Amino acid sequence: MNQRDAFDFAKWKEADDTEFKLAAGRDGRGALPASLWETYSAMANTAGGRIILGVKEWSDGRMETIGVPDAEKVIRDFWVQVNNPQKVSGNLLSSKQVALFDAGGKKLIVIEVPRASRKERPVYVGDNPLTGTYRRQNEGDFHCPREIVQRMLAEQVSDTLDAEIWNRYSLEDIDAGSLAAYRQMFSNRLPVHPFNGIPDLEFLRNLGGWREDRESGEKGLTTAGLLMFGKLRSILDAFPKYIVDYREYGRQVSEEQRWDDRVTTDFTWPGNLFSFCRIVLPRLYQSLKVPFKLERGVRIDESPVHIALREALVNTLIHADYGEGGAILVVKRPDLFGFRNPGTLRIRKEDAIRGGTMNSDCRNRNLQKMFQMIGFADQAGSGFPKIYSGWASQDWKKPEFREDFTLSQTYLALRMTSLLPEDAVAAATARFGARFRALLPLERLAVVTAFAEEEVNHSRLAELCADHPADISNALRGLVQNGFLESSGHGRGTVYRPTGTGVNPEGAGMPDKGDRDQVPEKRDQARRGEGPSSPEKGPSSGTKGPSSEEAGTGSGSTVVAHRRLNKGKRDCLSLLAQEPLSAATLRIRLERSNATKFRNHILTPLLEDGLIEPTLTPRQHPKQQYRITEAGKSVLREGSYLL
Repeated sequence: MNQRDAFDFAKWKEADDTEFKLAAGRDGRGALPASLWETYSAMANTAGGRIILGVKEWSDGRMETIGVPDAEKVIRDFWVQVNNPQKVSGNLLSSKQVALFDAGGKKLIVIEVPRASRKERPVYVGDNPLTGTYRRQNEGDFHCPREIVQRMLAEQVSDTLDAEIWNRYSLEDIDAGSLAAYRQMFSNRLPVHPFNGIPDLEFLRNLGGWREDRESGEKGLTTAGLLMFGKLRSILDAFPKYIVDYREYGRQVSEEQRWDDRVTTDFTWPGNLFSFCRIVLPRLYQSLKVPFKLERGVRIDESPVHIALREALVNTLIHADYGEGGAILVVKRPDLFGFRNPGTLRIRKEDAIRGGTMNSDCRNRNLQKMFQMIGFADQAGSGFPKIYSGWASQDWKKPEFREDFTLSQTYLALRMTSLLPEDAVAAATARFGARFRALLPLERLAVVTAFAEEEVNHSRLAELCADHPADISNALRGLVQNGFLESSGHGRGTVYRPTGTGVNPEGAGMPDKGDRDQVPEKRDQARRGEGPSSPEKGPSSGTKGPSSEEAGTGSGSTVVAHRRLNKGKRDCLSLLAQEPLSAATLRIRLERSNATKFRNHILTPLLEDGLIEPTLTPRQHPKQQYRITEAGKSVLREGSYLL
């Protein structure tokens, strides 16, 4: 089993979207590094990224902030060169995307490179796209293979790739049963449509499956007509790498496990896209625990989940690049539905998820129209919003949507895992009753997250859903007004907690047991010498403590606050006492599934209290690891420490 057929994205090594360069120049007076343009091309041709000038990367992975001498001049040089077509094919940047930052008196230049649009790709260095086009792969910039550059150039000028005429293909290459079944579905859905009474050839022509070029006189089946209704042998003659593959697994997929059910291009069925869709959709729907009814192949009373699965399957077929090679793969597992197609997106991933006609750029528009005419797809730009909303309707985890620029493939994983912890849902239901159950999905997600993680903010909620930032703001504001949440802080620092104490009183949805004494509010009280976790003030307490500066309180205070080293922090320090580790590795070894809770309740407090420290500068370095300090070693031995 290929690693990426499993749709377990957490195991992937993703491309790095940040590149550090020194920009000191040969004479040390500051200059643009020659390799900058390769990185600019590579990032523009993949997912975009950030170039930071003024940072030196040592051979051991350490980053050192050096600064850019005469940074203003370097920025001026950059604008001159980026607008020079002999240097690079196009300027994608606005003035806001090149900025000067001060880092402790040292000047850094940050260049935000956007993803190039379809009509801007390829972005290349010099005057030859076949030799000057780069792409991002892991942490490096590599020459783009000639065939991928040629695909970019073809897509640059072609709004749709499925209108090509195959003049040696005729109605003899069409599977008659597939076309008849399609026409029956079309007639059932649109019984008075004028297409119902016309011959097959005219029907295909109106759908975009047959075309005649008025200038050259060339005529024949189009790519769309052949793929949608063709015989498998005829399709393979035109597209030798054509494969559609459905695999169903009865339990969690593993390297050794084979599928329980499979539909692939093995000549036991027509093999075209329409037949694949008709065979696979019922299999995807089977065993769904949501209402659904079929009458003569027409959907009745379908749920948002059925719509989401249908849109996911059709999107996979209409956005695939059939000239690229590589199989279309659909996977059904007990825990997820997975979809993979050759070809990356034509637009930014964020725009695809947002949807709308302005963000629609379908690779195969005739195929899209064919599926729309039988109700298997809705209007352009609605696919991904319906997928995301369908999954949100069940409180399942947000769909995972990724591109692999190395293999030129797109992946979508729809996990049937509840996003809402049962204990937190129970706590919210106990407190708010029917009012909680009546909330909209986004509002319910915000409330339950506040119970589960003790607080929620705008950015955390945005990680969990695909809703527009303005909708998230309105939802949080409404929950405060209606008494579900209470807020503290201002602007981006605003946090929201369940109404009352800000902490779940029943104990449901609390952090892991070892972390419960480290609620941010209590931690802040302890640092100030306030709240129930602090010892009594004054001589009568019998506590011998440090000076007021050590205690972190006002002048003359004799407060001493000890923080217990809970199990989570002790285990973290124990791991780091053996070797430096990244945050992700720490979380995996500690078996913490919630990255935010791990960061808020273990990693950040240990950093703030000086018990661990980062190994690299800046803190956000992609290879960042953490190590235990001498203070941390002492605390690990003693089990508690002064705040």
